Amino acid sequence: MERKTALTAYPQVGVASTCRSYEEYCAMFRLPGLDGVRGPVLDVAGGASCFTAELNAQGIPAFAADPFYDGSTEDVIAAARQEIEVSSAKIAANADIYDWSFYGSPEQHRAIREKSLERFAEHFRDEEGRKRYYSDSLPKLPFANDTFELVTCSHFLFLYADSFGQQFHLDAIAELIRVLRPGGELRIYPLISLKWENNPYISDIIKALSDVAQAEYLPSALPFTPVRSPLLRMVKMA
Repeated sequence: MERKTALTAYPQVGVASTCRSYEEYCAMFRLPGLDGVRGPVLDVAGGASCFTAELNAQGIPAFAADPFYDGSTEDVIAAARQEIEVSSAKIAANADIYDWSFYGSPEQHRAIREKSLERFAEHFRDEEGRKRYYSDSLPKLPFANDTFELVTCSHFLFLYADSFGQQFHLDAIAELIRVLRPGGELRIYPLISLKWENNPYISDIIKALSDVAQAEYLPSALPFTPVRSPLLRMVKMA
């Protein structure tokens, strides 16, 4: 599929809650197999992804935090299903600006999301599984200091830079580091906005938090967006 040279911003009002798969998480965060991860793991702003469900199925204790979970179980699942409809239509309308080397086609992209939603729904409906999902939002989370081995944040921080400014991002990332164990990792992806622009203040945030975490950029293994983005890896200091 030939891609356009003129890019169109992603048409989004408010924050979307998508249904990304476990395989997408492993690719975008460079977590192949999660070798050596014992947990607990926290996924923030993951919506109806099946990452938390799959980790728990592997015996890795995992939790998710997102205001999206604030509602009845079936209403949350229905909202996720509707989001697939909406986002799939948006992507199909501008399919030629995206890199399809991972997904193959808009149809396969949608099929992946639908399968992920099925897995999420199964876990979310389970009495014990439902306890893994917290309807809380940044920049304040209900977890104790030094709790998690790994924290992931997908398609929220930096992506909505026009709606959430520099201070919010600083406070949010400081909070994510707070709940990490010393030596634990925070991974954030992508680092570009919905206008496919690089963030102007990410280096200032990294500098402001340099006394509590070491930061580096890593290449993501999930090609899709019109402008490629690295992922941000931050390791909490002892």
